[in-house]
Amino acid sequence: MGMQRESPYPMVSIDEAQRLITAHVAPLGVEAIDVLRDAADGRVLAEDVYSVEPLPDTPKAGVDGYALRSADGDAPRRVIAEVTAGATPGLHVAPGTAVRIMTGAPVPDGADAVIMVEHTEERDGMLMVRHALRPGDNIHTVGQDIAAGQLVLARGTTLGAAEIGLLATVGRVRATVYRRPVVAVLATGDEVYEPDGEVFPGGVRDSNRYALMAAAREAGCVALSLGIARDDVQVQRAAILEALDRADVLLTSGGVSMGTRDLIKPLLAELGTVHFGRIAFKPGKPTTFATIDRPASMRSSPLLAFGLPGYPVSSLVSFEVFVRPALRRLQGDARPDRPRVRVTLRDPIRPSPDRPEYQRAIVTWEDGRLVARSTGRQGSSRLLSMLGANALLIVPAGTELYPAGAELDALMIGPLAPSSL
Repeated sequence: MGMQRESPYPMVSIDEAQRLITAHVAPLGVEAIDVLRDAADGRVLAEDVYSVEPLPDTPKAGVDGYALRSADGDAPRRVIAEVTAGATPGLHVAPGTAVRIMTGAPVPDGADAVIMVEHTEERDGMLMVRHALRPGDNIHTVGQDIAAGQLVLARGTTLGAAEIGLLATVGRVRATVYRRPVVAVLATGDEVYEPDGEVFPGGVRDSNRYALMAAAREAGCVALSLGIARDDVQVQRAAILEALDRADVLLTSGGVSMGTRDLIKPLLAELGTVHFGRIAFKPGKPTTFATIDRPASMRSSPLLAFGLPGYPVSSLVSFEVFVRPALRRLQGDARPDRPRVRVTLRDPIRPSPDRPEYQRAIVTWEDGRLVARSTGRQGSSRLLSMLGANALLIVPAGTELYPAGAELDALMIGPLAPSSL
């Protein structure tokens, strides 16, 4: 096979590539799980959750103190009981009386206010108050936190600590969530070997497969390793067919450029439909997206296949920009995209002359604004440029240097870094 001089695939823009991917992505099936006991963290709700009853279901004390009648003003009251937890049947606060009460305890019948213990003095069973109260003071009213029938969590919400706490609060033990996508990851190339394998001249340790599997797990997916496929059409075809049998998404690393041994694109074209094979984008121009239909006997949705470049940085940046949003959409995430923010450059940034570039950066909050500094040399093979990066600077193509102090958009791929000042 001779080396092709010209790619048969037209160059698409970043926006067009993202549009083509989104057009082929729909949420996967759903399943009901025990959201309180089945490690539901990170799962995405596939239903709207409503409260059945109001919260609180009865008026409750908002502070430790005394439940009393506000109409008694600042006159002394006789303390007749103490309420610490559940309701006390038959207890009634008559004029001139008060009840000692703890935060969260039901307010007894007859009382319409609670005074903080700090504003009182109790001697020989009599309560002195330092000031009069208004009706409703320090009382949590029925439905104040959650009303009966209120939408508590919407479909598409990712479950975290607060969401799982809310499900427990409203008594929802089981809920319907979207299925986690299974993402198969395949490394390709005769030169690629396992990180703990025997070193040979010209060999490259396989970092991409492990980095991409970690990225897929971080995106909420189940990662599946398909190992390393050497540069042989039959071996790589068999690996792609295994993904068709076992996974929702296939990520390949390497084999998508223009060399004689770059076999992934032709195989994806043979087995399915290649929607694009080149993007006006740096790093990661040869990034490829294809769909492969399954036999009628298998799960219905096509396999989504992403051919990612072999260079480690290109592979991870392409994953962030094109693959991760698709993986979140497959899970029904209502907000699948990373946050996009405006940042001020601490260092001058040189753009690529011919393509928009996603440069790795560290963004901090300094002097009331987001400030970005480069992670250093941005070469596609320099994985150190990803280390510590919490943002991808979106640098439009051009020839003019962006000076320190200029503003650019950035994609936040991690939490804000501590200020370096």
